[in-house]
Amino acid sequence: MSTPVIELRGLQHTYPDGHLALAGVDLHIHPGERVALLGPNGAGKTTLVLHLNGILVPTSGSVAVSGLPVVREHLLDVRRRVGIVFQDPDDQLFMTTVAQDVAFGPRNLGLSPAEVDQRVADALDAVGMGDVADRAPHHLSFGQKRRVAVATVLAMRPEILVLDEPSSNLDPASRRELAEIVDGLDITVLMVTHDLPYALQLCERSVVLSDGQVVTDAATADVLADEALMRQHRLELPYGFDPRSVPGRTRR
Repeated sequence: MSTPVIELRGLQHTYPDGHLALAGVDLHIHPGERVALLGPNGAGKTTLVLHLNGILVPTSGSVAVSGLPVVREHLLDVRRRVGIVFQDPDDQLFMTTVAQDVAFGPRNLGLSPAEVDQRVADALDAVGMGDVADRAPHHLSFGQKRRVAVATVLAMRPEILVLDEPSSNLDPASRRELAEIVDGLDITVLMVTHDLPYALQLCERSVVLSDGQVVTDAATADVLADEALMRQHRLELPYGFDPRSVPGRTRR
């Protein structure tokens, strides 16, 4: 078995107010996997994600990325390997033009101008946004902003792409276009989502987090078909959607 790109062992996190957000989480994700992180609001999903690049520090337990402990001395290497696309693209877009936003990370790596330009072009092409490189991000639609936010992360050439609620606030066409982009990427994906059909479409495996603990880790189709599990952990499918009626993603 390959070295996990993400490995959590006994991860516990207690906030300063005493709230226990994660209560001993064990999780491993291997190269090439597509994993959905599911659970009700307050389950600890965002807290977990913020440990993956050292934004939060465990109260106890450990986090490793490609075998590197997520500790202060390794943070630069870890943050090159884990790219997080947050729910609100405006949190990641702050430069004058799209190209400048996508170039921001690679420039901070000290790459040559030619290498930066190549990374910008490759990342924008990967999300189908090469024609807006010179436009101001605030002139883009919400769906376009989200794709550019993905490009800013891809330009760093990460080993794992973390997507926080990627389909939220997207119209159906933008939702489909983003799914096609993610599906076409040759990268490990961890997707935090309440959009259960999206999880079925894009992730062969789902981990359900509830009250800071992993309550199940199984094939997405099996998780969504388990009515008792879904009901117990406040996971609801859209009206009329039957997960058994559509093919879920299988690992390539």
